[in-house]
Amino acid sequence: QLGSCVSRSFARGREGARARATREGGRGLRRADMATIDLAAQRCSGTRYRSGAARTREWSKPRRRPSRNVLARSTRQQVDGERSRSGKRSGGRKGVRPTTAPRALAEKPTGEAGVTLPRTAKVGVLGGGQLGRMFALAAARLGVEVLVLDPTPVAPAAVAAKQVPGSFRDADAILEFAKQVDVLTVEIEHINTDALQLAADAGVDVQPLPSTLKIIQDKFAQKEHLERFGVPLPPFMKVGLDSGSRQEVGRALGFPMMLKSRYLAYDGKGNYVVETEEDFEAGVRALTENLDEHQKAEGLYAEGWVPFVKELAVMVARDRDGNVITYPVVETHHKDSILAELECPAPIPPEVQARAREVAHLAISKFEGAGVFGVELFFLQDGGILLNEIAPRPHNSGHYTIEACVTSQYEQHVRAVLGWPLGDTSLTCGGGSMINILG
Repeated sequence: QLGSCVSRSFARGREGARARATREGGRGLRRADMATIDLAAQRCSGTRYRSGAARTREWSKPRRRPSRNVLARSTRQQVDGERSRSGKRSGGRKGVRPTTAPRALAEKPTGEAGVTLPRTAKVGVLGGGQLGRMFALAAARLGVEVLVLDPTPVAPAAVAAKQVPGSFRDADAILEFAKQVDVLTVEIEHINTDALQLAADAGVDVQPLPSTLKIIQDKFAQKEHLERFGVPLPPFMKVGLDSGSRQEVGRALGFPMMLKSRYLAYDGKGNYVVETEEDFEAGVRALTENLDEHQKAEGLYAEGWVPFVKELAVMVARDRDGNVITYPVVETHHKDSILAELECPAPIPPEVQARAREVAHLAISKFEGAGVFGVELFFLQDGGILLNEIAPRPHNSGHYTIEACVTSQYEQHVRAVLGWPLGDTSLTCGGGSMINILG
């Protein structure tokens, strides 16, 4: 990665962040109840775990009497859970299991608004790749310890984080990893969200919330969720495997169209251009070969063709209280569907920049949990803005923030998941350019 500008205030900003982090660390940690996590793991895997006195001696810890404020929050959380089950909670979606704490953990809610974790909190990250490496380096500068769960023998993030070997799609590995940290987050969205939900039910602090990750990792569910809140999107439809469904989609969207996989799609993978109805068969084969049988049945959807003028991106940060801030709008240039270069700020009129940030802000405000999100957008000939897709994590279109912004996207993600005040997103220079070097 190359930047055309380097922040002169980088070191100064980090020193100030350390001082603020020290002041903010006063509330103590809410580590999840380990025995409850084991019960969650037992439900998930169907295996038997040791029980009885040996198990009790291993995990039992003295419990403090909950304060009145904690009990009040517990009551509020239970009420929210009831609203979620009745379908009245804003942002809800049919088929998404409500996030409610089990009875054993009702007196120690986690992940709620207003929680600030101290600098001594251990942050667990599912995935230890390139993004995890940059996240761990930013956390180290703030004095925050990071652990990563990754199956790679020596993951990139291991240069600045403690690596725990294991797959971020394996439920048992995730639940065991959760015992070692104070808050869980992700650097990749293709993780086991059901295991994360079990961990959250057992009292683990997960940011963003598992329900948010589950919606975003399913591209079609993501579109349905955003459409409900009036976010401008390209036209889209579910695609069945039968010929009748394909003909219906063809009549509704016309040709060409973009056939997309709902799952495991990134950097252009999971997309197929359908020029005519005859192209459907090849597209279905190409996009379903890596899906399991359950996913193949309803694993595809289609989007109408978008004749965009430019591709834009906005990094967005959301704190635990639901406050949302945006970074400058950038123009992205892709090669073989992978980001190759970007310009910041995007060479578009100020009113278009404002509209792009407004759409990105609206979209992220409709999810739950804290963190940094990457929002990809289309700029149309008539000046309109359409949202393409969202990543619930730091994004390659935000690498430029390391040198060009007061607060990098990685430091921002640390701040968000720990409940610290969000940092300044403004540029430290007139403009910047980034080249994404792969190798």
